[in-house]
Amino acid sequence: MRLSIITTALVAASAYAYDVVQNVANPGYSLRVSTEDPSSLGVDTVKQFSGYLDVGKDKKHFFYWFFESRNDPAKDPIVLWLSGGPGCSSMSGLFFENGPSSIGADIKPIKNDFSWNSNASVIFLDQPVGSGFSYSDEPVDTTAAAAIDVYAFLNLFFTSFPQYNKGQSFHITSESYGGHYAHVFAEEILKHSKPERVFDLASIAVGNGIWDSLHQAAGYEPMGCGKGGVPAIFDDNTCKGMQDVLPQVVSEIQQCYNDPQNSNVCQQAVGDYNDAFLGPISQTGLNVYDITKKCDTSVPSGLCYAGMEYSVQYLNKPEVQKALGVHPGITFSSCSGQVNGAFYDQSDEVLPYIKAFPALLEKIPVLIYAGDRDYICNWVGNQYWTGNLTWSGQDEFNKQQLSSWKVEGEASGEIKNHGHFTFLRVFGAGHMVPHDKPKQALAILNRWIGGDVTLADK
Repeated sequence: MRLSIITTALVAASAYAYDVVQNVANPGYSLRVSTEDPSSLGVDTVKQFSGYLDVGKDKKHFFYWFFESRNDPAKDPIVLWLSGGPGCSSMSGLFFENGPSSIGADIKPIKNDFSWNSNASVIFLDQPVGSGFSYSDEPVDTTAAAAIDVYAFLNLFFTSFPQYNKGQSFHITSESYGGHYAHVFAEEILKHSKPERVFDLASIAVGNGIWDSLHQAAGYEPMGCGKGGVPAIFDDNTCKGMQDVLPQVVSEIQQCYNDPQNSNVCQQAVGDYNDAFLGPISQTGLNVYDITKKCDTSVPSGLCYAGMEYSVQYLNKPEVQKALGVHPGITFSSCSGQVNGAFYDQSDEVLPYIKAFPALLEKIPVLIYAGDRDYICNWVGNQYWTGNLTWSGQDEFNKQQLSSWKVEGEASGEIKNHGHFTFLRVFGAGHMVPHDKPKQALAILNRWIGGDVTLADK
């Protein structure tokens, strides 16, 4: 059944006023749009919307902030951006990576000329519930459960704003834990047929993602021991220890893949995985997101970057929250330890979501890109799992050699492609490619959503 729109003028929710769109097919879902104008904040001059997806039956409320394209919003693609974690706010991605502005040390916006809304309209969504400005009485603790809510949000969004659903292509982009999110969310979207689903999905693209722990586990020792393009950060004994423990950890993950309902097996796998491969770098003082740099230990969140704290201060300003229609009483943080812990308790990181991925790859294009200075979701592990994926194009994909990838004639990475599957290594970038290499990241996005799976420099 096609969704219908019921709009009420100025519905009050606590201190702020909203327009409300309800899902007639499923009365449990509604979309709130703040009647305040977020453009008054000066983050960008384009048309903007912010508010909440409300899931009344579960008392879940998901915050979003939408920016029209700076170019031609009537024709340009629509992009959904999801930060990782799990539990990290997409508002951090907005202000620290690919949004219209960053936040300076004076806690004021600084225009980003390489914003991803240069040639696309972009939705930044705080999910799973509990991340960023989202809030709930009921937690979400698995990627599969989160997918149901994201699908509901998108269906209501495109129903509420039909002007962005008139032939414009729609793409999901993410990073880090987005290696779980993006493809599971895409699978959930495509499970629903039209006319119930009012929008189409053109592709997904994920940077430095955690997709397949079983095969990505083998990337940590070479990345940390001088075989991944940067100098070794571990001594010989640590490197040997990582090599020695790898078979055991892989065996445990395989047992979880074989029996994902066995919580004891899966919990053992995720715990040993983190101890074996993330434990060693915690002793070095290096930035796990860029191992060529030291972590800024003065940052309260432990996320290593002072700039991320500037956005936290900005988003906690009362006037900012009022303009965005944020639910009163919420204190913004970049990442939620509660959400992260809930997913960890369910061993979500090592659940075999990847088994469903080959079927998705037959339907839509998928881009895997990775900055080559990241450790936590490193490019070596991403290359390993893409080569080990069993799908109809596996042999042809593996026959392809990495070739030079350029931006404005400058060698900026290495790339390979076959059919719907593209893998890209980005030179000189860490975990957050749009922050470290903004020009290259915007080129990736524009070429990809423009339909070029080879990302060729033209």
